[in-house]
Amino acid sequence: MSEIPHLLVHEHADNVGVVVVEGLTAGTDMLCCVTHDNSTFRLTAGADVPIGHKIALKDLKDGDTAVKYGEDIGKIIADIEKGGHVHTHNCKTKRW
Repeated sequence: MSEIPHLLVHEHADNVGVVVVEGLTAGTDMLCCVTHDNSTFRLTAGADVPIGHKIALKDLKDGDTAVKYGEDIGKIIADIEKGGHVHTHNCKTKRW
């Protein structure tokens, strides 16, 4: 892979990935890498998203479960379009 990935996804079953570059802007054609097998795909960023924050890999609806590392990491509390920013404003932990 000669191009540097913008987004890392841990498992194929995940529905969110993590931004791994500074200054990601809306409209960027992101190279996304699935770390489980080093496969890649492309996705358009729907928003400016800071490094370390998550992006939806598909449309997520209020009540859906966010999946990262193949694990439940929280509940979606507002609809998020594919490529959209996933963070505390639209995803909450189920722990409390």
